[in-house]
This record gives sequence, structure tokens and C-alpha cells, in this order.
Amino acid sequence: MGRWMKPEVYPLVGAMAFVTSMCIFQLTRNVFLNPAVRINKSDRSQAVLENYEEGEKYAEHGLRKFLRTRPPEVMPAINHFFSEDK
Repeated sequence: MGRWMKPEVYPLVGAMAFVTSMCIFQLTRNVFLNPAVRINKSDRSQAVLENYEEGEKYAEHGLRKFLRTRPPEVMPAINHFFSEDK
């Protein structure tokens, strides 16, 4: 980077870059996929959009469908290790 940045600052820069990229991803996803965001002039002129199918598709995305079939455990191996009867 240069002489003006100390090596102790690198993890902070990495964490901030990661969080900033997550924010940019979410904002971009909302602008292009959220049915409540209206970019077209014709869509903005309508007071209420009748787009229930599009809203359902946005709310029930692939990750949510995948996680519904999984057990609600973060670390299953550790959970089984500590919950076993000995």
C-alpha cells in the first residue's frame, strides 16, 4: 500500500471492504429485483402495482427455499458432541 499505512490497519481495511461490498450487493439487488422499487416512469405513475407473483418470487428466493429443508444448526458436529449422553 505505501508508507502511510501501518500493517496493523490491514485487517480493518479488509473488514471494511467486505462490509462495503455486502452493502453494495444488497443495494444493487434491491434496485434491480425488488418489486416495490419503481424505476420506469410508467410504473411510477401507478399508485398501486398489482404484482403479487413478482413479490412472492422476490420473497421466496432460492437460498430461503434451501434453508427451509436444513436443520436449524450452525455447527452440527459440535452440537452432537456436546449433546451426546456419555
